[in-house]
Parts: sequence; structure tokens; C-alpha cells
Amino acid sequence: MLVLLALAGFGAQLVDGALGMGYGVTSTTLLLLAGLTPAAASASVHFAKIGTALASGYAHWRFDNIDPKLVLRLGVPGAFGALVGALLLSWLSTEASAPLMAALLIGIGVFILVKYSVRPPRESVARVSPHGRRFLVPVGLVGGFVDATGGGGWGPVATSTLLTAGRTAPRTVIGSVSASEFLVTVAASAGFVIGLGHAGIDWLAVAGLLVGGVLAAPVAAWLVTRLPATVLGVAVGGLIVLSNLRIVLGSAGVDGVAVPVAHVVVAVASVALVVMAARRLRATRRAAADADALDVPQHV
Repeated sequence: MLVLLALAGFGAQLVDGALGMGYGVTSTTLLLLAGLTPAAASASVHFAKIGTALASGYAHWRFDNIDPKLVLRLGVPGAFGALVGALLLSWLSTEASAPLMAALLIGIGVFILVKYSVRPPRESVARVSPHGRRFLVPVGLVGGFVDATGGGGWGPVATSTLLTAGRTAPRTVIGSVSASEFLVTVAASAGFVIGLGHAGIDWLAVAGLLVGGVLAAPVAAWLVTRLPATVLGVAVGGLIVLSNLRIVLGSAGVDGVAVPVAHVVVAVASVALVVMAARRLRATRRAAADADALDVPQHV
């Protein structure tokens, strides 16, 4: 179990560090499937993320992917939102919180899926973010709250919002969001300790996710400008939706043959969107290569 959790943590952090999102929602989904309560799953993931976020932030700093002002302006309000969200989730009953968390994770997954398959974020080359507190504080508050209540969501909210704005280089957005996640994670963990105590945390899950995440952090920071984020984003979104669909359907009273049919439909749609994103990426790269070839002066 420890090895499986470490592998899951490695994969989740590899995605998160390269895409700026995915560690929390992927790890939380895995722990929910393993039978943990929503509060225990989110608490365990956040304790593991203290170490992985610190390692990820350091790795991104070493690769010059961080804007320090953006880290603070986003991370401080994010920490406050995470503290409130953790306390709220700790006080909800398991029966009430399980479908709520699954629905929230599906919402995040659909957002990632649609965002990266239909309208990928624009890219900028600015290495310093021009955004001020008026823009960043609400983003941080919402992102921190969603992250704590959904077991993940800081990246989907913060990274996607900043990339959509198109005013900061993707590597700076991803690196700064990853670094600011440390503040959010510490605040959420403190909220879970207040609400649950230490007994509500699965320390085996924490250890496995932590080991895998720390090992993946420097690799992800190095790969941040090399992986096709569009294709990866679509795949992650589809996986999150597929993993949480059973809980939501069960809470809505849907059973029988409708459940596997729904899973097949989501799986087929996700694969189709991944293929579509990959083809669009190849076409874009081919067009860019053709344009570069036309710009090369011809020598006789």
C-alpha cells in the first residue's frame, strides 16, 4: 500500500508541477476510492502537500520559474480561504460531505477538461505578473477555500485564472502557484487539526504521498516547459470526472446498468477529447514549423 501511494504521489506531483494543478484532486480521489472519509482524505493530502509544495517551490525557484510578489499576493489570501474551508469540511458529516466533495471534484475535472480541450489558455512571455491585489486576493480566497473543501483545487482555480488572463508566462504562473501552495497547505492542515485532531489523519497515506511527491518535484519543475500541457490537462480532467462519478450517481439514486453506461460514456468522451487536443497540438506545431521555414532566406 505504501509503494502504491508513493507511486500515486509521484504521478500526481509530476502532473501538478508541470501543469500547475492536479496533485490534490488526483490524490484525494485515490484516497476516497480507498475508503477514507472526505475530511480524512483531504486532511491526509494536505499534510503530504506541506512537504511536496515546499519541494516543488524550491525546485521551481532553482529553475527561475517564480515571481516572489505573485507568490505572496496570491498565497496569503489563499491561506485564509483554506483555513475556513478546512474547518467547514471538518464539521460536516460524512454522509453529507462525501457527495458534496465528489460533486466539487467533478466540477473541477469538467472545468479542466473543457478548458484544455476547447479553449487552451493564451500564453505570454512576461516573467513578472502585472496583476495587483484587487485581482489576486479574490482568486486566492476562492482557490484556497475550494482546495480545502475539495481536497484539491488550488491549481485549477489559481493557475487556470492566471493563464486565462494571458498576461504572465506559463512557467512563471505554474512556478508561483506551486510555491504559494505551501502557504495554502499549511493553513488548511492547521484547520483540519483544529477540526479533526490528529486521529482523523491517515499517516500511512501521508507518508506514501509525501515520498512520491518529493521525488517528483524536481523532475516536474524541469519538465514544465517541455510537456504538452494541453493534452495532459485534458487527460487529468477526464480522469478526475471518471473517478468521482460513482459517488455522485449513487447519492442521486442512480443505480443498475446506468452506472457503467455513464462511466463508458465519460471514458469515451475523455479519450476523444485527448485525441482532439493532441491533433490540434500537432497541427499548431506543424503550422509554426512551416511559418519558420518560409521565413528562412533561400540561398542559391
